[in-house]
Amino acid sequence: MKKYSLLLFCLVCSLAAMSQKAVISFEEKSHDFGKIKEEDGKVTHVFDFTNRGNFPLVVSRVQASCGCTTPTWSKEPIEPGRKGSITVTYNPTGRPGTFTKSITVYSNASDEQFVLTIHGEVLPKETGENSFPVVMGALHAKYKVVQMNNVDKGRTQSRVLDIKNTSNTPLKPTVENLPNYLSVTITPEILKPNEEGKLIFTFNSKNCAQWGPVSDEAYVILNGQKKYSEEYKLTIVSNIIEDFSKLTLDQKRKAPILEIPVRFLNLGTLKEGKRRVGKFRVNNKGQNSLEVRRIINNNKELAVHPARLTVSGGKSSQIIVDLNTKNLSEGDYKKSITVQTNDPENSFLILVLNWKVQR
Repeated sequence: MKKYSLLLFCLVCSLAAMSQKAVISFEEKSHDFGKIKEEDGKVTHVFDFTNRGNFPLVVSRVQASCGCTTPTWSKEPIEPGRKGSITVTYNPTGRPGTFTKSITVYSNASDEQFVLTIHGEVLPKETGENSFPVVMGALHAKYKVVQMNNVDKGRTQSRVLDIKNTSNTPLKPTVENLPNYLSVTITPEILKPNEEGKLIFTFNSKNCAQWGPVSDEAYVILNGQKKYSEEYKLTIVSNIIEDFSKLTLDQKRKAPILEIPVRFLNLGTLKEGKRRVGKFRVNNKGQNSLEVRRIINNNKELAVHPARLTVSGGKSSQIIVDLNTKNLSEGDYKKSITVQTNDPENSFLILVLNWKVQR
């Protein structure tokens, strides 16, 4: 009788644990921008959502179908009943005509993938100097941030930045401070007065040891005159990912399987200026080795190590997080880190830590 009661108790606990689930509910699934002018630049819409489940909701990744669409979202866990948002920005520059773009939301909700859409019509802009709003001395450009977007590891990807010589003398632009995985081709090499040209940036992921988001700064040099200032700075943004769509059935069967039993870690209450260490256990339930390729940590108060990790099939390891409250004010904190792996089903996984600081 006691064994039966214990078994029943364990079953009830198991069912209760399984019922703990986040539920993402959007107020709208699609947005129509209507007719927008190309010269007016980027347009933005906010998709609001509510966690209608009984477990904290974490949006791990939001991916747009096109590089012209940029999503940003709530990185912190959304408690049950609370709201979050996904902001979607569309860049109409160079894209006259009708458009429909999809944005896929990945989370720990019952619907792990949710698709939002935006659509509208871009009215062509008039030609003129306003086509090149970014001023770099006598050289004008269409934008200052070159979006390489997602780059499959092992491949190259190129993006074009249109430029124009607005002076009445020839101009020879060059670009400096590029890392070895970035190159640029300038055409024509010398711009005649009022002539338009292109900076063609090429990202070679084979030469980049980093995974995930990569941001680089380069400087435009005109006629050999070096001015390393904000005015002449360009930012090149990339995101190195792995393409799992080409895996064979055998490769999928032998693929690593990431398991982190505890993804929400409470570090408790600390006095201001104190430190505390937290640990996340990392299990590989698959056959091939699990590669934790990068741990993305944008929190100055948290130090995470190791930066990379290899776990053989059937084995376990740890991700260690060192919290330093030295410059933190009194209050409650909740932060997250993102783990990028070679598990096809968990290539990006968010871990959450919370703590309280007291004086």
